[in-house]
Amino acid sequence: MRVERAKKRWENEELLQIGRRAAHTDFKRYGKYSEKLSLNGEWKFLFLDAPEYSPEHFEKREFSDDTWDSIKVPGCWELNGYGRLHYTDVWYLFPINPPFVPSDNPTGIYRRKFLVKEEWKDQKIILRFDGVASAYDVWINGEHAGYSKVSRLGSEFDITPYCEVGENQITVRVYRWSDGTYLECQDMWWYSGIFRDVCIYTEPGEGIVDYTVNADLDETYTNGILKQRITADENADKACWELWKKDQITAAGEVVLENGIGECTTCVGKVKTWSAEDPELYRMVLKLFKGSEQIDEAEVHTGFRKIEIKGQNFTVNGKVILINGVNLHDFSPTGGATVDPEIVEQDLKLMKQHNINAIRCSHYPKASYFYDLCDRYGFYVIDETDLETHGFEWIEKYEWLNEEPSWKAAYCDRSARMVREHRNHPSIIMWSLGNESSVGTNFNASAAGIRELDASRLIHYEGDANADITDVYSTMYTRLDGMKKIGEGNDAHGKPHILCEYGHSMGNGPGNLEEYQKLFHDYPRLQGGFIWEWYDHGIQETDKNGNITYYYGGDYGDSPNNSNFCMDGLLRPDRVPSTGLESYKQVIAPVKFTAVNLQEGIVELESEYRFHTLNDAQLLWEVVCDDKIICEGKITDLEIAPEKKKKVTIPYHITECIPETEYYLNLSVVYKEEKMFAPAGMEIAHGQFRLPYYENGIQAEAAGDSDLIVESSNTRVVVKNTNIEMLFDRVRGKLISLKKNGKTWITDGPVLNLQRAAIDNDMYKIIDWKEKYFLYRQQEQCETFEIRRKENAVEIEIYTHFSLLSQAFGFKGIYRYTVYPDGTVHLKLNMNGFRYSKFAPEFIPRIGIEFKMPGEMNKVAWYGLGPEENYPDMQTAAFMGVYRRSVEEMHVEYAMPQENGHRGNVKWLAVGDADESMLVKAVNPVGIDVHDYTIEALDQAKHVGEIQKCDETIVHIDAKHSGVGSNSCGEEQLYANKTRINDYELDLWISCVKNNGLIEESKKVRVM
Repeated sequence: MRVERAKKRWENEELLQIGRRAAHTDFKRYGKYSEKLSLNGEWKFLFLDAPEYSPEHFEKREFSDDTWDSIKVPGCWELNGYGRLHYTDVWYLFPINPPFVPSDNPTGIYRRKFLVKEEWKDQKIILRFDGVASAYDVWINGEHAGYSKVSRLGSEFDITPYCEVGENQITVRVYRWSDGTYLECQDMWWYSGIFRDVCIYTEPGEGIVDYTVNADLDETYTNGILKQRITADENADKACWELWKKDQITAAGEVVLENGIGECTTCVGKVKTWSAEDPELYRMVLKLFKGSEQIDEAEVHTGFRKIEIKGQNFTVNGKVILINGVNLHDFSPTGGATVDPEIVEQDLKLMKQHNINAIRCSHYPKASYFYDLCDRYGFYVIDETDLETHGFEWIEKYEWLNEEPSWKAAYCDRSARMVREHRNHPSIIMWSLGNESSVGTNFNASAAGIRELDASRLIHYEGDANADITDVYSTMYTRLDGMKKIGEGNDAHGKPHILCEYGHSMGNGPGNLEEYQKLFHDYPRLQGGFIWEWYDHGIQETDKNGNITYYYGGDYGDSPNNSNFCMDGLLRPDRVPSTGLESYKQVIAPVKFTAVNLQEGIVELESEYRFHTLNDAQLLWEVVCDDKIICEGKITDLEIAPEKKKKVTIPYHITECIPETEYYLNLSVVYKEEKMFAPAGMEIAHGQFRLPYYENGIQAEAAGDSDLIVESSNTRVVVKNTNIEMLFDRVRGKLISLKKNGKTWITDGPVLNLQRAAIDNDMYKIIDWKEKYFLYRQQEQCETFEIRRKENAVEIEIYTHFSLLSQAFGFKGIYRYTVYPDGTVHLKLNMNGFRYSKFAPEFIPRIGIEFKMPGEMNKVAWYGLGPEENYPDMQTAAFMGVYRRSVEEMHVEYAMPQENGHRGNVKWLAVGDADESMLVKAVNPVGIDVHDYTIEALDQAKHVGEIQKCDETIVHIDAKHSGVGSNSCGEEQLYANKTRINDYELDLWISCVKNNGLIEESKKVRVM
């Protein structure tokens, strides 16, 4: 007969805690009423395969841990040499058999000493853990003080009975796996240990237990309504409160307590309201009395704001807001889930600098200091329950735990503790029930519990697909067509919609953000969304050459894994903003520009702020042509009210219109003075308009005084004179080299090319492209090769068939090289698409040419979009202009190397050395990239530092380059941004010039 398996303590889903205090708001105590002792630092540490292997009496005070290792707290033990890092998106790392976990259950025992002061003996001594994964027991001086779980929530224990004045000993035993792990299957590295702060603090023996503050508004949204609830020791009989704005008391009152409990609602008159744009904070001071004796004092920072549902919208302070947000995991490349608060604050500043106004705490609550920062800097926050059961979807039983009565309390405990601790923070506008866990009665109970605790905010949960229990309709990665249907429809009870995740920022991208933003503006029901996500989760390592690199799933022998799916942030592991972040900043910029009358310099500025008056910024303007600023100035008095427009006149002047020259008006709205999150002069938004000034140049024929000689054999053709020498391979039908005045410029090519190094956002196309259509095995065959003498020129015409291994689609190429005696070359290339069968890809990465130049040609200049990389669906941040970079600077470093560095709308490109360059002028704009490595080398590299460089400069000029999309988890490239097997043309003039005459040469108009 089979005996039923006994549950261990860490396998009992119904055992929520032992000795843990009830959660309370994270109010701060004043002055003498509390003292804090950090327990961060070095602890003694013993790592075990399972709890059962713990040494006998390990928890005792007198137990000797002299031979144990030391470990830093806070810290994830996997990043400190214990256990092994493992990354998965949806999989549990053990068989699914809830609530049971593996017998091999990695366990860490932590021990250290701490001092209790003499003056503490009349106070309560509280032990607090901000985060421990995944469950743990605590002993003080050998006595069991408690047990807790839920990895990313604070836990407190009253350890007063176990302490004595002087030296005390604490032991913590942490279990990697527990029943709680079934509710913590989030898309991230699996971490264990005491990974957030640990401290001891004191509080009065008869002090404040809980203090909730809800700073509401009346229906006019101008007068503050202050709602307070005080829970204190039953002997406390009165509480006095003061509301401070800076150094002024604006309201005050008294609350009579019965059995230590009291409530009051007070209208405090006109207040400055809190919003993410203007985060006006007030300070509440609460003094607790027992008779005439003050026995405790607390402080809470609050902000007056009101959150409501109005029709198909949610509002803040009566106004419909637009969420321009990001999802934020706790992550550090060196600490994993252990993050430095100073770095977190820097990240929040960086978000504000990039116009981000909202954060979703994916997929768990943060440490309390985080919400203080969000209150202060101004963010709309979705606080999310530490609950995700994504692995159950994999086994096709998503609702398993959601309907189990024995798990109900665990669901409710996680959400209720989150609300109880964080509900004083005005930045939090929604509570989320969790992430990717389907639905069920346990979620219904969790939502009901939240509403009972806090009815002032909305409830969010994307898993509630019909918004039956939530206040907002939330979806993730909904395609643009689907978004339009939601915007026009009344599904999900007509509730307001947000995208809790979209714009998957994996590698190069995301694209299509402008199209999403347009829908948000066109359809009021669509109230924005949160980009996935803020940070690339690459673990910092040092490679064999001593260089820093970043590892992802599979690099630690972890199997199964989801590879580099954790590298999906707007911020790279080294905290460098990606091109995607710079693009997002401009897409969501709160100031938009419209040309009204450019001839007269009239431009309209529209403020998309809902609350903030634009009086802290100024408009900088400049008129540029090529690389010169013709005139510039600033308008310091903008004063644009929220959601209003203002016309301004730019007093520019152009005294002379240079032929073949485009003039652009560049606009930039910047902060006048230093902000809490940004220096003076930091840009908020920019725009560019081409001015209506243009004169055609005088057409001139390419000339020269030295006749061209043609030397031809069965395999080679040379066209040369004293200025130029071009060598062609007659068999392969391609240019082998180009020399000008004895200097080699081209060493191979141009040849047709349709491939690019794989990008993460093409992950679902790459298999077909590589294994079905063999795009990496391209081949160009020569069909005909003809030489023609023309008046004062030689024409080489080459017909080619360009296709791929075992394929019957491709392009028919027609190269027409016209070589002039002065060394000028005109290349007109027609690429005519063909399909001999229906077996062909829907689209291809690009179509254009590749050629090689000597490695010493490492200086690049171009006239086109820049200065940073840009793609057809990621150009918002780019300006037209003349830019100069080294070849090395043309590279964009992705933690997983991939296609990068493309620039679009290029009208001329110059590549050369310090003195002179080969200038390629495009009759029609092209796309370009220039690198010191091949596509193949880029594809083979898997980490930073692994790209095999070459001794040549590789140049690509594209007739069309596909967009990047965000189809690693989202919308793919739009139709207009896909390169198809159609007809294309490149029309290029090639010359070699001194760098100081580059721009002048670019303006010469050549004719055949």
